[in-house]
Amino acid sequence: MPFYREPLLGTADTDNSCIKRLKDIVHPNHLLPEDILPGCRSVVAYFLPFKEDIVRENRQGRSAARLWAEVYIATNSLLQKIAEAMRDRLAVEGFRCAWEKPTHNFDEDLLMSFWSHKHLAFACGLGRFGKNHLLITERGCAGRLGSLVTDFQLESKYVEDTPFYSCPEGCTYCAKHCPAGALGEGGIDRKACYRILLENDRLYPDLDLCDVCGKCSTGPCAVL
Repeated sequence: MPFYREPLLGTADTDNSCIKRLKDIVHPNHLLPEDILPGCRSVVAYFLPFKEDIVRENRQGRSAARLWAEVYIATNSLLQKIAEAMRDRLAVEGFRCAWEKPTHNFDEDLLMSFWSHKHLAFACGLGRFGKNHLLITERGCAGRLGSLVTDFQLESKYVEDTPFYSCPEGCTYCAKHCPAGALGEGGIDRKACYRILLENDRLYPDLDLCDVCGKCSTGPCAVL
């Protein structure tokens, strides 16, 4: 594919402590795996890391680059196709799958996700969080995450008591380059962030919904 480097995939047992604590870690309204597939046994998460030229393009200016917006739309479609392909393959063996859509699965007042792919990916051992509130994987944080649940038993890659955060001491790239000034010591100002996302969507009226920014995912941890 023209936009991506080699993808990552991780798995987790639905009984691991991180998954069981999702409502505490993310929000009380966050779904648990059994909420979308009763009897499920495993979570699968996957990361599609963007190529470096896409990241370089989005480093420029205050607004999201058109290429970044186009790749966002294309990747949402691809993530859906990946889930469907996994479902069809596992169905041959008699197993079931279920998933939530790649994006726009959040409470519009709280701006909190009902199904956080990045937290599921953390539980699947794909990385740890940075100050930009993104998951930093072994291939960086510039890319898109997807996840699904299945009643097929898979080996868990999650290590209990894995540190939640991983960011170089003293690095403030993401905070300095956030056009909304939404990143700080107190966490993320979700409303300020979302205003920028909607502003960028209006910038490209000929594209499908592309409420994106990505400036915080173009720093030293973007491509590893």
